[in-house]
Amino acid sequence: MMADKTGIVNVYSSGNNTIVHVTDITGAETISRISGGMMTDKDREKGSSFPAMQAARKAAEQAMEKGVTKVYIKVRAPGGHDSKNPGQGAQPAIRAIARVGLRIIGIEDVTPIPHDTTRKPGGRKGRRL
Repeated sequence: MMADKTGIVNVYSSGNNTIVHVTDITGAETISRISGGMMTDKDREKGSSFPAMQAARKAAEQAMEKGVTKVYIKVRAPGGHDSKNPGQGAQPAIRAIARVGLRIIGIEDVTPIPHDTTRKPGGRKGRRL
């Protein structure tokens, strides 16, 4: 009997795109990597929820084919100087992963947050238009 294989689903969701990256438990070996941009031919739709849901479903199905049954989900927003909140594709992606049949062990936010930051780009007077 084959043992249950555990994986990590890294969901990076910005305003412009959503990337779903499934790795093994160490994070060293990529099992599947699909983005919202691969699901649609219109650039303006890359960051929306429907392509994110399709990308997550496809990545989860590929992972299940390779024997993954349980997953940890790590959600990441751009962070740093940019938005600390994930884009609109993050929640539909998580839902799609759950619906495919993967067992979710835990969901974690891994957005990089600076504790003491470098200067924002644009200079002292800001970006001049």
